[in-house]
Amino acid sequence: MSATPAPQATAKKPAKATTPASEPTTEQATEQATEQATEPTGRPAKRRATFNALRVSEIRPLTPTAIEITFEVPEELHAEYEYFAGQYLALRATIQGEEVRRSYSICRPPTPGSISVAVKRDDSGRFSPWAHTTLRVGDTLDVMGPQGTFTSKLEDVEGKHVVGIAAGSGITPLMTMAHRVLEGSETGRFSLLYTNRSSLDVMFVEELAELKDRYPARLALHHVLSREQRTAPVLSGRIDEEKLRIILKSLIPVETVDEWALCGPFELVQLCRDTLADVGVEPAHMRYELFTTGSESGAPQPARGRPIEVKEGEKTFRIDFNLDGTSATVETPVSANETILNAALRARPDVPFACAGGVCGTCRARVIEGNVTMSENYALEPDEVDRGYVLTCQSHPTSDRVAIDFDV
Repeated sequence: MSATPAPQATAKKPAKATTPASEPTTEQATEQATEQATEPTGRPAKRRATFNALRVSEIRPLTPTAIEITFEVPEELHAEYEYFAGQYLALRATIQGEEVRRSYSICRPPTPGSISVAVKRDDSGRFSPWAHTTLRVGDTLDVMGPQGTFTSKLEDVEGKHVVGIAAGSGITPLMTMAHRVLEGSETGRFSLLYTNRSSLDVMFVEELAELKDRYPARLALHHVLSREQRTAPVLSGRIDEEKLRIILKSLIPVETVDEWALCGPFELVQLCRDTLADVGVEPAHMRYELFTTGSESGAPQPARGRPIEVKEGEKTFRIDFNLDGTSATVETPVSANETILNAALRARPDVPFACAGGVCGTCRARVIEGNVTMSENYALEPDEVDRGYVLTCQSHPTSDRVAIDFDV
């Protein structure tokens, strides 16, 4: 998951970020708060999401290795589960006595009383095999309110052409985007370039066919299968730079596109970003999200702050943070090289996080005072980093005192 990362289009891996911050004046703070509350349509303002226990109302198979899970949202929680196309839900479960969290993109257009995500099974992980084999209709699961900034910058999609490029389960957030463009306008167009290994791996095949029937002139579907031969050679085999350039020249002319939405593994997303930049697409017109940076089990899962012992006389960093209007302080030894998230969890177990791998952005906070270094960033945009935001799961203090605010 997560959202649009910070690195430039030519970067081969996310740039490390060092974020200094200074105490804003009262006037600046007011302007910043207003800015967050009035972000344009498609760029949701930061809001503090919390977990609620939701009942599983339906589990539907999508492919042999993917399911759709629908949750019942009671009327009193409708406002908490309103969302923008492209956002995700963090799910929390206790598996074999240990808390596990994973983020999954919302896959259905807004429907009062329900919300759905798609979960593709990854046998190297913990959550998705459990969801496929153990979760049942009628069970309750902890579900955090919608989060994420992998959303359109277009306030009005009338007459616009949006292109989605996805691999595998990367189709999930693009489903809601396609619905928004097609159902929310009379003239908006959506083109989808969707790559899978075989036709059996294509998720939402029935939904895509239905959308094509309803909007034949405004929806273009281009399926690329890496392990099946298709009639058109350009739609067979893995997408590489040469093939992508042919597709951009013959099937999806770049000059007709107003916005690009890219979702898939790092290698595909980076290939698309680099190639699009090379043919003249401005970074501002590209939105992208990584559905993984490796295996599910690759990211740490700090369900609670790991034990840290501060020895007498040992040099420490002081971390002051604000969460839900309440302040807390924690000390972390310099030698421990502890992330801000892990340290904060030792003081407040309710500090928000989901993937803990720098992808989803749930742990985003703003540096108010002091300096930190951010080792990885797959979720924040450059303007967010410039304004002092960091991913606390990837951030380490570098000054004696750091002040962090989760509420702005």
